Amino acid sequence: MSTEAPEILLAHYLKTLKLPTFQREHEKLARLCATEGVDHVGYLFRLAEREMIERDRRKVERRIKAAKFPVVKSLDSFDFTAIPKLNKMQVLELARCEWIERRENVIALGPSGTGKTHVALGLGLAACQKGLSVGFTTAAALVSEIMEARDERRLLRFQKQMAAYKLLIIDELGFVPLSKTGAELLFELISQRYERGATLITSNLPFDEWTETLGSERLTGALLDRITHHVNILEMNGDSYRLAQSRIRKTG
Repeated sequence: MSTEAPEILLAHYLKTLKLPTFQREHEKLARLCATEGVDHVGYLFRLAEREMIERDRRKVERRIKAAKFPVVKSLDSFDFTAIPKLNKMQVLELARCEWIERRENVIALGPSGTGKTHVALGLGLAACQKGLSVGFTTAAALVSEIMEARDERRLLRFQKQMAAYKLLIIDELGFVPLSKTGAELLFELISQRYERGATLITSNLPFDEWTETLGSERLTGALLDRITHHVNILEMNGDSYRLAQSRIRKTG
């Protein structure tokens, strides 16, 4: 029989079993349960519940980190009154993430500064909190990564990585014209996700101007055919959301 004190062995066992919340909380919770007259089953339930809550919180943190959001923003901090044309109920329904499970798409359209990226980040955060894998990138950065992967002969691996996300967010499509090769590679990647994963795209251009970015009417038509098959469109035309927020901060 071990001669070590039970407290030392318990700490070792809990560390080995990867139960950090048990290790941190068991003494304090034991005193609380004794004061409240809670039996051993109730004590274990509370301890296990805290462990599960903390474990879920860490999982969400890991998913948020893996998503590579430029900044973490929630829909709670979005001022829907600044963009009255945006359907708030539609956005809140999308935040339930059922569209992701159905492998549908979302396209947010509107001029620069109307909050498209904020909404995309908010929906991405909601997906992370629902236990779904998310990837965030801009269209220009994604095309650059695809072409780099092609040049380094790891294109297939990169495409599989992008296809694995439950939700892929492609921000700022239309800000930078793409090369012919870049547009074709982007089309190929989005096509691979068609009906296999959900994709969210933000663009400052209406659909009939996407040819300016993609360069080919044929390619644009084929891309729109895929992403608009199962799509939720967010119309975000209006005054600049960023400008409105800046004015609020200055007058507040």
